[in-house]
Amino acid sequence: MTWDPVDTPSQQGTVFVVTGANAGVGFFTAAQLVIAGARVILACRNDERADAAAEAIRARVPAASVSTLRLDVSDLSSVQAAAVALTELPRLDGVIANAGVVHPPRDREVSLDGNELVFATNYLGHFALVTQLLPALERTPGARVVMLGSIAARLTRSALDDVQLERSYDSWTAYAQSKLEVESFGFELDRRLRAAGSPTSALVAQPGYSLGGMSPAIAGVNEPSAGKRFTDSLQGLWAQGKDRGAWPVVRAAIDPAARGGEYYGPRWLTRGRPVKRRPIRASIDPAIGARLWSESERILAS
Repeated sequence: MTWDPVDTPSQQGTVFVVTGANAGVGFFTAAQLVIAGARVILACRNDERADAAAEAIRARVPAASVSTLRLDVSDLSSVQAAAVALTELPRLDGVIANAGVVHPPRDREVSLDGNELVFATNYLGHFALVTQLLPALERTPGARVVMLGSIAARLTRSALDDVQLERSYDSWTAYAQSKLEVESFGFELDRRLRAAGSPTSALVAQPGYSLGGMSPAIAGVNEPSAGKRFTDSLQGLWAQGKDRGAWPVVRAAIDPAARGGEYYGPRWLTRGRPVKRRPIRASIDPAIGARLWSESERILAS
């Protein structure tokens, strides 16, 4: 279907939470939802940066309904506290699982809970958050979960049998595998929701190759140097700004025609208008999804 990323359906009365919304694709996703009329909660690790992002949105939309919530997805105690706060909302129309480590450490590091840091931040914290928020989501008819995947998931051969990367680690594998985990969880979640007859659905979106130097300048949020503007613009044939990278995410969250289990991304894979795309085989493999789910529950219970 044709989708106009600028002229979106009114979201008056809806409530969304966007993790990692203080910068990048998360910020532009939150801003676009606010412009459409939604109330948006910016769930971020850094209070100062979250406040700056909220102020930037209010500067653009004076009547914006935007608030902040402290959430460090790498810290399971922080996830638990945020989930408790969000569960108290009278309605919750959507969770956008965006936060993550984009530049993983060169050497393997662990979170406060002892889990491999990229796995903990990009995937496990969101698994814990979303599963705890399902009762709140199911109180709101048509609520959606949108997991933020990546084209990097296409470049890994992982079968997700070493989620903590204990046998071998490198930064690229850590990132690519974490994004495959995110996508696999999104599709497995939707299968389970459908099997249970739930009114909630889960979708996956990927933002293409989105660069800060090609994004609008936002004081306190995105202030690329002239050098970064120049170097990023050299990749303009296959890249786009993070504001456009948010388009598939927003479409997955609010397009009335979108359905659970669908996958959205740029038309030309790395850039372009948001369209429904075909996910990679590994991310929709039910056996991989079920094994990942069981392993995630085991880790959280340990």
